[in-house]
Formats: sequence, structure tokens, C-alpha cells
Amino acid sequence: MAHSDPITLYTCATPNGFKISITLEELGLSWFLKLNPNGRLPAITDGKTRVFESGAIMLYLVEKYDSERKISYAPEDTPGYLEQLSQAHHFAGFAPVRSDWVIQRYVDETKRLYMVLNTRLGESPYVAGEKFTIADIASFCWVRASPNLLDFNLDDWPAIRKWYDSIMERDTVQKALNIPTPAMIEAQFAAIVAGKRKEMLERKNADSK
Repeated sequence: MAHSDPITLYTCATPNGFKISITLEELGLSWFLKLNPNGRLPAITDGKTRVFESGAIMLYLVEKYDSERKISYAPEDTPGYLEQLSQAHHFAGFAPVRSDWVIQRYVDETKRLYMVLNTRLGESPYVAGEKFTIADIASFCWVRASPNLLDFNLDDWPAIRKWYDSIMERDTVQKALNIPTPAMIEAQFAAIVAGKRKEMLERKNADSK
């Protein structure tokens, strides 16, 4: 399905943010970035429609715009469709309180998931079967962050390494990974700081009355 008005993307340089920029690039949709220092990220507006949460956004985009099923399976394409939904694994965020036990448990669980993913990719070229889909995009964005976040070496999982390298070679992915630009990240951070300062000042003024 074609669209006339550009989609607005509110994002930041995180795995969840890159999921959306890659999906948009893969679908060839026209879109632009907008800073949103106080809202939940990532998010999109498409006309009067607003969608939050990376998984919901990806499903919305392919259900509305991927009529050719370039990066998705249709509901009738069982079992591909079910694999697409179930295989897009994700990882928990950072714990609010540091705990070596929690961190170790998180790392161990992530390694277990990597073993599952490695086995899966040893059986098929992509996460949900024979073609590249949003399940690969969702998984790739977190796998890309793991060497820095968890000190993982992807060479320990040969099938994941092969899959990862093939995705990194996609022109759409290379373009999407440079969004937002460093200048936009800096502007976004400055806007967040300014907003927090304003909030603190207003609270201080209210308390002094």
C-alpha cells in the first residue's frame, strides 16, 4: 500500500530505535525524523495514527505497507507468519539497582537465547524461515548491541555471526544505523536536559509559594 504523506519517526540511537529506521528503509517509505524529548521512544505518527513500542510499530508498518511481503509473512503464510511473531526475541533492560547476581543471571539467560538463535540459524538462513523479515530486524538490533553491552564475541556462535554479517551488508541497514545522526543525538540530549531543568525550576517556584 502506497502512502502520500511522510511518516514521522521519533527515535534515539538504541536497538529499539534502529528496529524502526531499518524497517522504514527496507519498505522504502518516505519519512522524516523529529525530536520528542519528553515522549516515549521510539514512536511514529502516520497521518492521524500514532503508534508506540517498537514491536507494535513494526507490525503496523508491515501490515499496512508491506503488501508485497518484502520483509514479512501474511497471516495465511503459516508457519512463516507464526515464526515471524514468536522468533523476534528481545532482552530485558537495565536493572534499576545494581546486583551482580541479577547481572550474571541476565548474561546467562542471554547466552541461552543465543544458543537457541544459533541453532535456529543453523537450520534456516533467517529467523523466521527462508526470507529476511521483521523478526530478523528485531533480533539483529539487539545482537548488534551485545558485544558492547555484554562483552560477547559473536564468533562463539558461528551461525549468528554469518547471519549478522549478511544483514550488516544490506544498504538499507547501513543507512538506517546512521539515524539519528550524531548532531541529532546531541540536540536531543540538550533538549532533554533543558526540559528537566525547566521542570525542576517550575517545581522549585511552586514549592516557594
